[in-house]
Amino acid sequence: MKIMFASDIHGSGKYAALMKKRFEEERADKLVLLGDLLYHGPRNDLPEEYSPKRVTELLNGMAKDIICVRGNCEAPVDQMVLDFPCMADYAVLYLDGRTIYITHGHVINPQNPPKLNRGDCLMNGHTHISAVKDMGDFMYLNPGSVSIPKDGRHSYMIYEDGKFLIKEI
Repeated sequence: MKIMFASDIHGSGKYAALMKKRFEEERADKLVLLGDLLYHGPRNDLPEEYSPKRVTELLNGMAKDIICVRGNCEAPVDQMVLDFPCMADYAVLYLDGRTIYITHGHVINPQNPPKLNRGDCLMNGHTHISAVKDMGDFMYLNPGSVSIPKDGRHSYMIYEDGKFLIKEI
């Protein structure tokens, strides 16, 4: 199974389209979105080609392939326009014998982790900084930000053959 993880689109039509293109090129089985899909938020500048309606159309066209958790910028109105669930606080995937706990990161994060077994993973977005880090008791994963990176690279993450790999959009 090949899974693509992406976070923090923040309404950028340009980067949502590039993310969709990478999903198709990767031939991933699922796209897991870690929140902050449509709204840029009060702390961020407008991303390139800010167009929440375009992002909505692009994502709705992929609805059958998406698993999504809620970010700190999601609101009930977002669920009204999206054709897939986007308001869950977390999701759990069981991949190759380990638990992957997926959440946006504004509540549950490396400083406030859930109960995990050694070898399990906590995956967050929120920081806009990509990461693959051994935290001792668990692995911390962050695909970075699709549209407003704080580490200089517009990125996503691929899981395949038991490995997580950060890639640039």
